[in-house]
Amino acid sequence: MDQSSLKNSPKSSLHYGEKTGKKLIPELSNEKINDFFKSRNWKAFPFQKKTWKAYREGKSGLVHAPTGTGKTYAVWVPPLLEWIEENPKSSKHSPKIRVLWLTPLRALVEDTTRSLRELVEELEIPWTVESRTGDTSGNIKAKQRRKFPTALVTTPESLSLLLSYPETKECFSDLRAVIVDEWHELLSTKRGSQTELCLARLRMWNPSLRTWGLSATLGNLEQAMSTLLGNEKVGILVDGDMHKKFVVKTLIPKNMEKFPWAGHLGGKLVEQVAQAIEKNSTTLVFTNVRSQTEYWFDALLSVRPKWKDQIGIHHGSIDRKVRTEVEDRLRAGSIKAVVCTSSLDLGVDFSPVEQVIQIGGPKGIARLLQRAGRCGHQPGATSNIICVPTQAMELIEYAAARKSMQDKKIEEREPLVAPLDLLSQHLITLALGGGFKEKETLAEIRSAWSYRNLTDEEWGWTIEFIVKGGKTLKAYDQFKRVIKEDGTYHVQSRIISRFHRMSIGTITSDPAISVKFQKGKTLGTIEESFISRIPKGSNFFFSGKLLTLIRVRDLTAIVKLAKSGKGTIPVWGGGKSPLSSELAKSVREQIEQFRLGKSVEPEINAMKGTLELQAQWSQLPSFSEFLIEKTQTNDGTNWFLFPFAGRLAHEGLGALIAYRMSQLKPMTLSVSINDYGLSLSSSSDLDINVSTWKKLLCPDGLIEELLECMNQSEMAKRQFREVARVAGLIFQGYPGAQKSIKQVQASGGLFFDVFAKYDPNNLLLTQARREVLDRQLEAKRLIDKLEEIQSQSIVLKSPQILTPFSFPLWAESLRTQVSSESWSDRVKNMAQELENNY
Repeated sequence: MDQSSLKNSPKSSLHYGEKTGKKLIPELSNEKINDFFKSRNWKAFPFQKKTWKAYREGKSGLVHAPTGTGKTYAVWVPPLLEWIEENPKSSKHSPKIRVLWLTPLRALVEDTTRSLRELVEELEIPWTVESRTGDTSGNIKAKQRRKFPTALVTTPESLSLLLSYPETKECFSDLRAVIVDEWHELLSTKRGSQTELCLARLRMWNPSLRTWGLSATLGNLEQAMSTLLGNEKVGILVDGDMHKKFVVKTLIPKNMEKFPWAGHLGGKLVEQVAQAIEKNSTTLVFTNVRSQTEYWFDALLSVRPKWKDQIGIHHGSIDRKVRTEVEDRLRAGSIKAVVCTSSLDLGVDFSPVEQVIQIGGPKGIARLLQRAGRCGHQPGATSNIICVPTQAMELIEYAAARKSMQDKKIEEREPLVAPLDLLSQHLITLALGGGFKEKETLAEIRSAWSYRNLTDEEWGWTIEFIVKGGKTLKAYDQFKRVIKEDGTYHVQSRIISRFHRMSIGTITSDPAISVKFQKGKTLGTIEESFISRIPKGSNFFFSGKLLTLIRVRDLTAIVKLAKSGKGTIPVWGGGKSPLSSELAKSVREQIEQFRLGKSVEPEINAMKGTLELQAQWSQLPSFSEFLIEKTQTNDGTNWFLFPFAGRLAHEGLGALIAYRMSQLKPMTLSVSINDYGLSLSSSSDLDINVSTWKKLLCPDGLIEELLECMNQSEMAKRQFREVARVAGLIFQGYPGAQKSIKQVQASGGLFFDVFAKYDPNNLLLTQARREVLDRQLEAKRLIDKLEEIQSQSIVLKSPQILTPFSFPLWAESLRTQVSSESWSDRVKNMAQELENNY
């Protein structure tokens, strides 16, 4: 949500509108609305007026405006006014649901519900506003299905679940509008595709339904709107450019080292971060991964022990009750700082927040904008964010992000292309919710943007899969989930109905271990793979506490508070985000500006010694050059390449080049990567000239060779587990009795092997392989980068020692060879040795 609490003073300037006593626009001249705005000394912004007018005309659209400028009022006022005009003297509650509000996070649901309800109460409209998520009690859910509120705030998963009940169609017969909050967060995910499919069904029930999306940070607005509104609907794009001011400052280390390596800077800046927190009443400290959150919470307490009860920790693995307590303290302004991850990225309004601190590189422009918007959360206010590098190269990221923010260059988010696992799930949902007929439902599915090009073959395969289990599972009754009678597909089995409703959704995180004290209080969940490596009696950090593991039983880790000592910081899978294409390009532009002597950013000036040394010992490549360094170390020959394409693309590129090099000469190669480059190390001293490098970096045949060289079968098998869960092949167990990760892996692996052997053209296998290429290897980005390299001049350098650019890659390659402590010592010693050579 991007609105301040309506409980503030009527004359407060913390709300959305210019101060004025003028009458609202004629199209919305209801006295109650006028009085409400005038009592707060507001005037509607132009983008709000435009949205109100469009809604009144029956149009749908997308509102794109900075965080904290009143997007919520833009789409919430019109449905209320519409009801007032239709019922000028009515005081009775509206008998049916009229507005459905979708939000991507459960954490946003209650805050959104409270804010929407406040305006309804202020206007004295007889509406009920309620929420519905997985956390809602069974009694409330059952009551809602008997009589829905006038407005329901929920998530895509809960909406999909509602569609599985036949009575929902009649209950939604007077639905006027669907609002999708934070649409950019859903757009390029299966949850976004799930939302599209649900909206297609609602439009089929109510052809005049209006759909409005809200977004603050997005590059491809037209495509985003088309995806939201469906293939057959034309909408209006409302750009609420309020000239929001963002100030990005960086904590620059006093003694800049010239050889950056991952993680070592952050610890040196803890005291400076604490001092910055002291200057403001409330601060959000964002990290990029949950393990970093645990580290920084403990680090801040180590320099400010008196803050034990004054700061909080918040991430997705911490128990919901604990997170809610932290959120309530943020709203009340009774907490000094919260160390958090993306769990607090989105639009929850914490008005007391005065400052945001970003630990580590932002990796994306939209992410930094989103986080900066958590403070200065009202029109006209400045959003301040302080960036704290964990390694020197991140200084360039900050300068690049600031420039891109000023130029309004924000990343695009592409919608998915017809995921069939989700289509299978959705069709079973429709079969449960009263059944479906094939011809009209195919047209409905194709009206969803992501499925607009769904082929007859894909449709037919999906129908056969849910009815017969496909070619390989037709002998097993549990996979014959849908039956066809008199031209209608429906579900007959109560067991299948129950299992399906429990499995609806696309969030497929691995089973987690619950962490609980001996006396029963739950702290949250941790990954099974991590806790299995912790011996009994050992310490680890979690939920901001140093804990001792007592035992693990029935997917529960029993712990107690540790008295003192060191502890292991948990690691969660899938945490690191790659450098976005837009930010990577901006990073290159900053280096180019320095190379030409035109840089004015303070971060680049701080990097002057590092960049000058890189130019002196090797080269600072221009946009028309591609730099490759070859350096001999005690570990053998090292080739360092610098595509600046992000870690995922570099992972694929490293494997591809290693495969192609081994075709030239049999050799063993090890690959290490970061967001800026990659290294290949070998005991072989192969001499590779420019012509050969051009061939090694050629995009021709990339996909085929990539699939061959990256153990793609194992990667696809891991990805297939997610596909199989969404498609309903794997049931993860009842709440409180989940299968272990080994059981899920075994189930997924078995299905994969059976399909690969007996049904190699199974479209779920095809989808899993495509998702590996698109999501894990960023194949499209990799192809674009190789095509760019073909147009560049390859610059070969052979420095005698490691350069500032190659040093962090060498450090990464060393990480897998030694323990963490000896790794740190060895890297630190090498950095000092190189400094002495300067």
